[in-house]
Amino acid sequence: MKFIAEFCQNHNGDFKILERMVAEAAEAGATHGKIQTIYSDNLSFRPEFEAGVSAGGKVIAIKRPYRAEYDRLKKLELSPDDAEQFVKLCEKFKIVPMTTCFARNNLSEIEQVGFKSIKIASYDCASYPMIREVAAKFDDIVISTGATYDSEIRKTCEILKGRNFELLHCVTQYPTPLDAMNLARMGWLRQFTDNVGLSDHSLVARDEVWACKVALYLGATSLERHFTVLPADLTKDGPVSITSVHLNELVRFSRLTNIEQQNELDEQHMRWRIMIGESERKLTDEELLNRAYYRGRFGSRRPEGGGPSQFIYNWEETPFC
Repeated sequence: MKFIAEFCQNHNGDFKILERMVAEAAEAGATHGKIQTIYSDNLSFRPEFEAGVSAGGKVIAIKRPYRAEYDRLKKLELSPDDAEQFVKLCEKFKIVPMTTCFARNNLSEIEQVGFKSIKIASYDCASYPMIREVAAKFDDIVISTGATYDSEIRKTCEILKGRNFELLHCVTQYPTPLDAMNLARMGWLRQFTDNVGLSDHSLVARDEVWACKVALYLGATSLERHFTVLPADLTKDGPVSITSVHLNELVRFSRLTNIEQQNELDEQHMRWRIMIGESERKLTDEELLNRAYYRGRFGSRRPEGGGPSQFIYNWEETPFC
């Protein structure tokens, strides 16, 4: 069973906070500690997201101005040296170091600093050239499948056939309402691999860790949750982030028998079955809007630059210079 503590940017760019996160997550029962390899210089400028686009009263593109996002991310960056220290820190606390890669040109750096376990975010589940590179470089691959079409998941799993990989069901609504969880989707994903889990972004103050508990009851082999040691209002992802208390509770619940888990769910959350939902469904408008923004959010800068064509995106077949 994998318990992935996703530290994301909850460290606020401060390595000392990250050290505390690793220690508390490990003590609470995390098996993996994960950071994100994000560099603001890989952020792409796309004019449609500067003010957002609406037509006929419907949002076509969300508003997410480039400069504000660039400045925010710049303050949160971890250097390659920080990443190397993070790997050693996780090893010291006996948890597996993991990172999410958002731009293909960072894969070699990630490999060189010592990561052997890598996460691919939902919006790159269908980035086939990136998936091929990841398959060639890493032994342990975890892929989120939110905002991804069934045909794209099938093709990615064909690429990974014979490799050690895990799929995470994910709903790309932030935060995710419990009645939108559609945890039955995990059963659909098991046609590709026995290793299927949940990446959960529910609102902790309102929904605690119920979605994760139901996922465990339904046979999840891994859980990924944003993790924090700071108050929820001090980081961007704080509201959807759990603490060591929540993580410890999930570890406890995972050790119950299936019958004991169901009894506890029935007694403490009578409407828990609303989280099961459907195994095959259409993406919601919100998920499609998020897909449109995040899928092209990062790219790898071409050495020569050159306006709109300065980026090589994760899904392009063009080789790097």
